[in-house]
Amino acid sequence: MTLDLAVGALVLVGAFLHAGWNAMVKAGDDRLIALAAVFLSSGIAGLLAVPFVPVPAAAAWPWLALSIVIHIFYVAGLVGAYSHGDLSRVYPIARGCGPLLVALVAGRLVGEHLTLVQAAGLVLVSVGIVGLALEPGSFGVGRRGTLWALFTGATIAGYTVSDGMGARLSGDALGYTAWLFAAQIPVIPVYAWLSRPEAVRAYLASGAWKRGAGGGMVALASYGIAIWAMSVAPMALVAALRETSVLFAALIGTLLLGEGMGRWRIAAALLVVAGQILMNIGPG
Repeated sequence: MTLDLAVGALVLVGAFLHAGWNAMVKAGDDRLIALAAVFLSSGIAGLLAVPFVPVPAAAAWPWLALSIVIHIFYVAGLVGAYSHGDLSRVYPIARGCGPLLVALVAGRLVGEHLTLVQAAGLVLVSVGIVGLALEPGSFGVGRRGTLWALFTGATIAGYTVSDGMGARLSGDALGYTAWLFAAQIPVIPVYAWLSRPEAVRAYLASGAWKRGAGGGMVALASYGIAIWAMSVAPMALVAALRETSVLFAALIGTLLLGEGMGRWRIAAALLVVAGQILMNIGPG
């Protein structure tokens, strides 16, 4: 199994966009409020699209509901990870775990088995993740960030498989994407309002909501591309290629957020990317 060149190119665009909106969240003072703004704006966009797209087939709704639940835990993990670690550290760990788990689940669920070369790519990804997790200084102060990132990675794998199955069963990936984002509107924004109403008011008054709204549009485009790609291509390969966003995130963290980018991080991040690329060029 391999990826079509056009599909792969779009997934890479989505990877860059994903790293971008995560950098927006990391740059904010309150990550929960920033994530709530992202979910609200992308959800509104999805809701506006609902009248113009097909309703997902009945078989897709259980997967859509499961994805919404998993996304709640994903947000909790993301907030925890970004509160205890640098973007260029926790982001590669969280995103790098996903393809490993997706490949295992997809093989059992839909019979998408990796070739020997692609499995070797998975091993490289694993080594890269261990390298990031064992970076000097990652334990102690950085230990919580690493653990939160690993938890987030598990949720990423969960919603990736769920949405991959849902998109395939829905009959229309665009319709599934619109309904998914629209259905998520009440969850994170309402929680943010109930738990931190004063922080929400301050966020709105500061004008920072404009950055959150922009991040929501980027998030919608990024994940919409991924959902469509998983409906026409193997889930594990799409997940692996999408996680080349770890390199984009490392560069953004260094160039825009002022985070350190030592040789250890560069080597580990590149090893993760190399493994993901190998998964996508392995013979089918």
